Amino acid sequence: MSETAYPTGLGASTEVGITLMGLDLAEDLMGRVGFGELVLWLCRQRRPRPGEVRLFEAVLVALADHGFTPTAIAARLTYLSAPDALQGAFAAGLLGGGSRFLGVTEDTGRFLAEALAGRDLPAPEADPERWDELARAVLAEARAARRLVPGLGHPVHKVQDPRTPRLLAIAREEGSFGPHLALFSAIGRVHPEVLGRRLVLNGAGVCGAALMDLGVPSAVLRGVALVARAGGLLGQLAEEARAPVGMDIYLHVERHARFEAHPYPDAGPAPAGHGEG
Repeated sequence: MSETAYPTGLGASTEVGITLMGLDLAEDLMGRVGFGELVLWLCRQRRPRPGEVRLFEAVLVALADHGFTPTAIAARLTYLSAPDALQGAFAAGLLGGGSRFLGVTEDTGRFLAEALAGRDLPAPEADPERWDELARAVLAEARAARRLVPGLGHPVHKVQDPRTPRLLAIAREEGSFGPHLALFSAIGRVHPEVLGRRLVLNGAGVCGAALMDLGVPSAVLRGVALVARAGGLLGQLAEEARAPVGMDIYLHVERHARFEAHPYPDAGPAPAGHGEG
């Protein structure tokens, strides 16, 4: 009987050393490879070019922290409740990265990949009219299917998301402007004529397009966003430890809480004596 094996191309440890992707961790990687480069390398199992690392790290910075978002508040309030368990506060913030916050990166990347699949595509930086024509077709298909186009619009930035032009510029500078960014840029140009209103290209959506062009598997797009937000959450918790606001947030909500009956829609009329008095 053959011995059971669990193959991996990642890390392994022995009594005398540690290897990662077949390289000596201490001698080949530590002090020679930055964390962003390592994360992208691990995702793709292929060492990135310096220009790819620059774009990838720009994405990480773009997604790291946006102030008192629900994820940051969740982390701070959990830390208030259990300051002895930093990991709990950290996890609380990461668990809030879903469809409304951070999920746009994943949703946009997947949407663009599906839209590009099986199509005859021009070069990313060539023939913008053909990209605009493709974008119109993709938008029309989404509208006919009553499907939202992820990455269009932002709750705060109504004129322009400041991250968007910077990420597009870096991608072009580093030769990493691929078909996903080309299509998303074209969607930004033509969507008003299809949808009847102008929306900004969301920076988190541009991040999703950039990650797809960098070859990050779509299955882990949200994971990259969470790696980025982990850095921001660590900063939030470090600030909470030295200049806490969690108690103020809790007390403000508690002092402004107001009871209102919310019967279930199918519960029928309220019992006698429980109406307005």
